[in-house]
Amino acid sequence: VKFNSCGSTKGIRYETNSPDFKVRADGTVYAVHQLQMPSKQMILIVTAWDPQTRDRWEAIARLLAGEKLQHSGHKPKGRKSLSVEGAPPQSDTLLPWRQHQSVHGLRRQKRDWVIPPINVPENSRGPFPQQLVRIRSDKDKEIHIRYSITGVGADQPPMEVFSIDPVSGRMYVTRPMDREERASYHLRAHAVDMNGNKVENPIDLYIYVIDMNDNRPEFINQVYNGSVDEGSKPGTYVMTVTANDADDSTTANGMVRYRIVTQTPQSPSQNMFTINSETGDIVTVAAGLDREKVQQYVVIVQATDMEGNLNYGLSNTATAIITVTDVNDNPPEFTTSTYSGELPENRVEVVVANLTVMDRDQPHSPNWNAIYRIISGDPAGHFTVRTDPVTNEGMVTVVKAVDYEMNRAFMLTVMVSNQAPLASGIQMSFQSTAGVTISVMDVNEAPYFPTNHKLIRLEEGVPTGTVLTTFSAVDPDRFMQQAVRYSKLSDPANWLNINATNGQITTAAVLDRESDYIKNNVYEATFLAADNGIPPASGTGTLQIYLIDINDNAPELLPKEAQICEKPNLNVINITAADADMDPNVGPFVFELPSAPSAVRKNWTITRLNGDYAQLSLRIMYLEAGVYDVPIIVTDSGNPPLYNTSVIKVKVCPCDENGDCTTIGAVAAAGLGTGAIIAILICIIILLTMVLLFVVWMKRREKERHTKQLLIDPEDDVRDNILKYDEEGGGEEDQDYDLSQLQQPETMEHVLNKAPGVRRVDERPIGAEPQYPIRPVIPHPGDIGDFINEGLRAADNDPTAPPYDSLLVFDYEGSGSTAGSVSSLNSSSSGDQDYDYLNDWGPRFKKLADMYGGGEED
Repeated sequence: VKFNSCGSTKGIRYETNSPDFKVRADGTVYAVHQLQMPSKQMILIVTAWDPQTRDRWEAIARLLAGEKLQHSGHKPKGRKSLSVEGAPPQSDTLLPWRQHQSVHGLRRQKRDWVIPPINVPENSRGPFPQQLVRIRSDKDKEIHIRYSITGVGADQPPMEVFSIDPVSGRMYVTRPMDREERASYHLRAHAVDMNGNKVENPIDLYIYVIDMNDNRPEFINQVYNGSVDEGSKPGTYVMTVTANDADDSTTANGMVRYRIVTQTPQSPSQNMFTINSETGDIVTVAAGLDREKVQQYVVIVQATDMEGNLNYGLSNTATAIITVTDVNDNPPEFTTSTYSGELPENRVEVVVANLTVMDRDQPHSPNWNAIYRIISGDPAGHFTVRTDPVTNEGMVTVVKAVDYEMNRAFMLTVMVSNQAPLASGIQMSFQSTAGVTISVMDVNEAPYFPTNHKLIRLEEGVPTGTVLTTFSAVDPDRFMQQAVRYSKLSDPANWLNINATNGQITTAAVLDRESDYIKNNVYEATFLAADNGIPPASGTGTLQIYLIDINDNAPELLPKEAQICEKPNLNVINITAADADMDPNVGPFVFELPSAPSAVRKNWTITRLNGDYAQLSLRIMYLEAGVYDVPIIVTDSGNPPLYNTSVIKVKVCPCDENGDCTTIGAVAAAGLGTGAIIAILICIIILLTMVLLFVVWMKRREKERHTKQLLIDPEDDVRDNILKYDEEGGGEEDQDYDLSQLQQPETMEHVLNKAPGVRRVDERPIGAEPQYPIRPVIPHPGDIGDFINEGLRAADNDPTAPPYDSLLVFDYEGSGSTAGSVSSLNSSSSGDQDYDYLNDWGPRFKKLADMYGGGEED
């Protein structure tokens, strides 16, 4: 091997990758000892390196095992040998295998082609086609042979990468090779004669693309993100970066090595991290990571192939962003050692002081969030310290009301900590505790009643002005000289009075237990106690009076009304009594009839059933039907007893066999005789007759309304209305109201000449026509209504007229008009026609009379 260097080659040393071969200083490769070649070919990597610069260069040498060449004068006859000639001097020489000579002389044997692998460097610059090898058969001296190759790269895609001269057998590569696209090719070489007959067996050709360092390492990501806790020890793993090289990884071309180029910021050291050159693992190499000083590092990592040789290798870079994560290495500290606040007494949920702390850890994280705790000064639990989630301040809040008369000030000791525990080795600071002084302010408190609700018991009916009790209040403001005054707030029955200065309760009326204001024997009133503080304060108290019942209500008889048969039978009246008092001032009751009048005891009798019920029945065999007032004396069991004479209305009536009052009997019992009943029935008949007559009259009036005159007398109707008439008149003949002109054209030939069965539906049939009255030239105003009525009757009796509601089609105009041209009409008012008669026609024609009867007036 020959080594060329830009400078002197003195001192260059050679070595191989095999212990069986060595290289002399002049580049000669020799075998160290005798050896048996394991294959027909052997690949050696020869390395040249400079001991001073440590630079290394490599070259590949292929050793081919070959037979000893026979002497040219001893070539056997009758056989043809196969050989492979080498390419020009720049190409490798491929020697065929040959048999060794035997002791009995030389002997040729039949052999196939043996072609060693062909190595082609990638990215060759040519010129192309570039010869690789020449294939030749020794039969080409006797016959003409044609050579060809087949396989991927020849006649299979990718096509025509390799070609062969069919005559000379020289094989070429036609374009530059790319190992990353395809690393090897397997072809077969064929030798045939001119007729296409096989001359030699096909032989395999293996072509290997030799890798060149033509690809840079490529990082999987251009930016890598990693994190490491602050305060981490050297050697702590951070992250891994990876770069891939498309070159052959078994050679130096694809062997990638990593190194850190720069680190930003370079604090506290310029080498805070290191990277494993082979794996790409980034680890810490120095102590001192502090998030509060540096929160993020930007590290530029370089990947270089050729095992990291910066002179010959290709490089690429990527960015690694390393975030320093927070740990709780900073305890929270109060900004001051003492805090103070003021608190009005009797107030809750009030913030009396804000405690500010400082924590250098990550805001709004468990390492920063503060937790406050009162460790002394509040044994009764009046206060708590809540954390403001935004500012992290501690809010001292009142949760239990404070009484100024009991506690005028508090001295609290508060300690602060984080949600997360402190990192290992970190101690709490002495500034993590602070004192809080809270002063309680005295405010005017409302008076209160010590016994609320207050209950007293007494009998009902006590006289007016009786002193019941003293209902006094207490003012809790012991350090204020204030007077308390009393007043009523609620007294539904207005039975009570209260002394404004001492709270003494007296009666203003008689208390009645049976009143509607009493609930469960208890009367309830509310009183107000107010002081004269600034501002004034007041409190309320409730007084409950339990009223003990006395016998002050006589019993009442029930029921008030009843009915019974006029003859004695099982039909009796059950009676009882109701007493507003309560036991023992109620039953058992005593029911008895009074001695006067004597007819009561003569006609009626009372039978006692039990203490609350009795029966009233007839004593005599028959009592005339009617309503009777029966007085009954009812006495209760109170002490002293009370009695009451009540009257029950008893209706005595005839009864049927079932003992029930008949209908007539019930009416009779109500006090109505037969004459009265007949009179009532007559009145009902008369009323129904009047209603029937009224309905008949309304029907007739409705009919007259439909048939009334179209024009009424002027004296009866003074309305100025514009009437719309849908009926068309007789045209120019309308002034005489001769309606026959509408249906009687000048000639009838167009009708008489029609074919039988053909008739227009809008034409009147030929036949007798009714005679319509002819209006005089100057009609009397009263004749207009008669004329219209006569025309209406004639039209109704005309069989040739179409129905009133039929669809009329007036499309026949006739052969002419009997009237003159309308152009002869003159609208001038200078004619000698007298229109004064229009004034006699009433209000409907007043406007017309004004227009035509006004003479020369406009």
